Amino acid sequence: MSYYQVKNLEQYFKHYNKSIREPRKFWDKIADENFTWYQKWDKVVEFDMQEAEVKWFLNAKVNITKNCIDRHLAKRGEKTAIIFEPNDPKEEAQHITYNELYDRVAKMANVLRDQGIKKGDRVCIYLPMIPELAVSVLACARIGAIHSVVFAGFSASAVTARINDSDCKMVITSDGGFRGSKSIDLKVIIDEALEKSPSVEKVLVVKRTNASVNIKEGRDIWLQPLLDAAVPNNVAEIMDAEDPLFILYTSGSTGKPKGMLHTTAGYMVFSAYTFKNIFNYEENDVFWCTADIGWITGHSYILYGPLLNGATTVIFEGIPSYPDFGRFWEVIDKHKVTQFYTAPTAIRSLAKENTDWVENHDLSTLKVIGSVGEPINEEAWHWYNNHVGKKRCPVVDTWWQTETGGIMISPLPFVTPTKPTYATFPLPGVQAVLMDERRNEIEDNQVVGSLCIKFPWPGMARTIWGDHQRFKETYFTAFPGKYFTGDGALRDEVGYYRITGRVDDVVIVSGHNLGTAPIEDAINEHPAVAESAIVGFPHDIKGNALYGFIILKESGESRDRANLANEINQHVSSHIGPIAKLDKIQFVTGLPKTRSGKIMRRILRKIAEGDYSNFGDTSTLLNPEIVEEIKQGKL
Repeated sequence: MSYYQVKNLEQYFKHYNKSIREPRKFWDKIADENFTWYQKWDKVVEFDMQEAEVKWFLNAKVNITKNCIDRHLAKRGEKTAIIFEPNDPKEEAQHITYNELYDRVAKMANVLRDQGIKKGDRVCIYLPMIPELAVSVLACARIGAIHSVVFAGFSASAVTARINDSDCKMVITSDGGFRGSKSIDLKVIIDEALEKSPSVEKVLVVKRTNASVNIKEGRDIWLQPLLDAAVPNNVAEIMDAEDPLFILYTSGSTGKPKGMLHTTAGYMVFSAYTFKNIFNYEENDVFWCTADIGWITGHSYILYGPLLNGATTVIFEGIPSYPDFGRFWEVIDKHKVTQFYTAPTAIRSLAKENTDWVENHDLSTLKVIGSVGEPINEEAWHWYNNHVGKKRCPVVDTWWQTETGGIMISPLPFVTPTKPTYATFPLPGVQAVLMDERRNEIEDNQVVGSLCIKFPWPGMARTIWGDHQRFKETYFTAFPGKYFTGDGALRDEVGYYRITGRVDDVVIVSGHNLGTAPIEDAINEHPAVAESAIVGFPHDIKGNALYGFIILKESGESRDRANLANEINQHVSSHIGPIAKLDKIQFVTGLPKTRSGKIMRRILRKIAEGDYSNFGDTSTLLNPEIVEEIKQGKL
């Protein structure tokens, strides 16, 4: 495969400059030389960034699963495609070859078709990290159905919102899932979610925990008997380059979650290209990304990116602390993992423990170690580099988003000198720029600005499902003609980028993007609550945690505050999920508001952080006296 693989820094600059000067030629060559097409494109790209309209590889015909599976069978049929490492280390790991994966995906694709799913239908997948999750995703792509994977930690109401937003026709779930010492009743959550989801006609149920579940006649079907009866071959649907591949929901700073729509060919090219280059993947390597397939990281770097490259990829059902804090290192040792990709939250939590947990395992097979989900702090970077990478594995600190489809800014291993907390340079083909408050591009280095991308890239999302206007307003209006990432960044003297955080009201907690608006909506539904405001504050393990400032109604004033705080967190947990619980809840009599009624969140962020040095311009506050009161009551 010829992905313009870069071998040294001089070559990086040469490739990067070429990719900026001639982006069409750059992506044309990568797409042409590395994939199997039914029909080539008439035009590489067509776009109008003002209107948020982008199309790649126009009129090309392709199926992503032909590229993920079928084309590898002749050479790599008996190579392991997926290693499934269960939650309980006593349960045997599964090694699924490319031949076996073909059979399983073909059978599942036939089951979907037999159950009435056709090209363009939406299928919600709510499964734990088991092989059936990967097989279901690939089977949808095989027949042209649009998969919408929902992380199996979301509550029933969050699942309902996602199913209804895209009118899913089917749900694929399981009786339950294992997570450390707990088991989660996923089917119970789906049953509750579907009470308000009229579009769902069928529910396919995987047996995993053997929990007793309710099977609704005419709607719910156990999956295994259907697979047993299915034929193990299937002709892949011929897809247009711009046909939808999947919808993946990400938190909005206001309103309901955004269903980011990714299309087929561009996403395929970008996820494959980034995987190969950033992880320096070679033929017999074993790649392990610890994310959940319910997030974009799992889509791009557990499934599509690795399989498009004919790689061996690990699917891990468990958590880093079960049955003990050596679990990650035991898995690396056991499966001879060569590339390891995890989140700063996991690194920080494991760094708190005795280093014997790491030292007791052989990590000598590791070549590259990566970080994803949020900027990694310096202390965690050094611990990771010293104890896991043993100072010989480059740390690829990657920056990207659900919306970008793949990694945008990252060191290239053995090419880019690493620098703690810096994602370093944009990848070839990615035209990153910093913008100032006057919407001008900042040419200098050693500056901070709003991070934008000024030319489209193949992996970018095409729209928000059912709401293109929102897509345009969210990403393309702040800096007309450019994609605005929503992040601020610092560029140092050599041009390295360091992400400084969100500039809107999205907080990254343990690598999860949590919009504050939906959490506030959930809190405000509690009968004792009048109003709330949520901000993030630094947390040693999670990176950020949530701090709630809450005004009570008269009826809530007499209530016990500790019980009330617990109730509010239970409310949040049931409406959004346990990941959105607040670490701190401060009851206040008012919130700092401008005369137009807007909450001045930067003041609340400063108070939550314990930084009272400079609240900036407070002249527009309607109630400046409330700031002092909130400061005095800070937890």
